Amino acid sequence: MKQLAFDFSVITPPTFDNFVVGCNAEVVESLRAIVSPDCTERCVYLWGARASGRTHLLKAAVTALQGTAKTVSYFRCTPDDAPGEALQAMDAVAIDDVERLSEDGQIALFNLYNVLREKGATLLAAGHVAPMQLGLRPDVVTRLGWGLVYEVHALTDEEKTRALADRASARGFTLQPDVSQYLLTHARRDMPALLAVLDALDRYSLEAKRPVTVPLLRELLAAEGK
Repeated sequence: MKQLAFDFSVITPPTFDNFVVGCNAEVVESLRAIVSPDCTERCVYLWGARASGRTHLLKAAVTALQGTAKTVSYFRCTPDDAPGEALQAMDAVAIDDVERLSEDGQIALFNLYNVLREKGATLLAAGHVAPMQLGLRPDVVTRLGWGLVYEVHALTDEEKTRALADRASARGFTLQPDVSQYLLTHARRDMPALLAVLDALDRYSLEAKRPVTVPLLRELLAAEGK
């Protein structure tokens, strides 16, 4: 199980292609359009609850933009860190968890927004609520709301179950409903983590030469300290 434990934590890098869309098709299409050289939109703000997929989409957009030879950076906000001036030289910047910015961090974001807008660069941002509910400086809130604003909707359990079943089918086995239910109940509920567990479960099943069942999943999660 030691080698399996090492593989278990490996999560596939976020891309648009491996994002489970659910009812977020419009969000994904808008972000894909940002990569196009013909796009005139320069600011997108995403909001949604934890595990809704907003961070996945930000990172997917960064990956897509890097593929166009643009200089791009991803920055996750904390109360102790502010977006540095080096970000102003980028062609595109993704700022995550904006609600965590301190007063100095908010000023830095305000300045970054203005510089990027002036030179026609792209700012992607995300937070846990809509701009007007952030509780940040009014000038920051106003600018985050000037561009496209989308709520990212978390998948329902039914949508997660379908996504897990599709992934299992692609790997060559059938995922029984009781296994899906146990996984949703006992593992981290964000899709990247759930898919990583499912992939590890498939590998464990092949190594142990046993079918994918709840007892097998229980063994895997117990071995991983879940």
